[in-house]
Amino acid sequence: MAEGDTDFKKEKTYMGLTFLIGFMGSGKTTHGRRLAAYLNVDFVDLDDLFEQQTGTAISNYFTVFGEEKFRQTESALLKDTVYPKNAIVSTGGGLPCFFDNLDWMKQHGTTVYLQVPPQVIASRLSNAKTERPLLQHKTGEELLQYITQKLTEREPIYLQAQVIISGVGISARKLANTLHFNPGSSSGST
Repeated sequence: MAEGDTDFKKEKTYMGLTFLIGFMGSGKTTHGRRLAAYLNVDFVDLDDLFEQQTGTAISNYFTVFGEEKFRQTESALLKDTVYPKNAIVSTGGGLPCFFDNLDWMKQHGTTVYLQVPPQVIASRLSNAKTERPLLQHKTGEELLQYITQKLTEREPIYLQAQVIISGVGISARKLANTLHFNPGSSSGST
């Protein structure tokens, strides 16, 4: 084995930021929390942070100020947040699709697209649609059609992520292995 061949097997000592992107309901928050716990690093949910900093639910902010103002505020939050040294960051579903947000994330960390079929997303969101401003009053086939249409628009952007992985049936361990991260190797969180 050549000297350089062992580099791949070395544990990472600095993980940096890992941004999980994908459509709403793709599991960014759920998998992000699990991966952060598995790796013993911080977890940052930008949707939760948005609500903390604005003092209101995203659905209410969306209703009062509209999508354009929401997207501007969301983008500013992404770029102005002081992140821990090592963290898993869950983003809003539309965040990578506006302004230069995806490029910014790629410059400041690793982007991971959790790819999930529209039918699975519809099933996951059918009970949570009141919390999602873009899904209010949509049910059944109408919900599936909306998700399919929006995913068709957004997926070309999501596919620009540095890592693409199925968000269906994935464990924190498998996700960590895909990213070549080992538990405890990130020097903890700061």
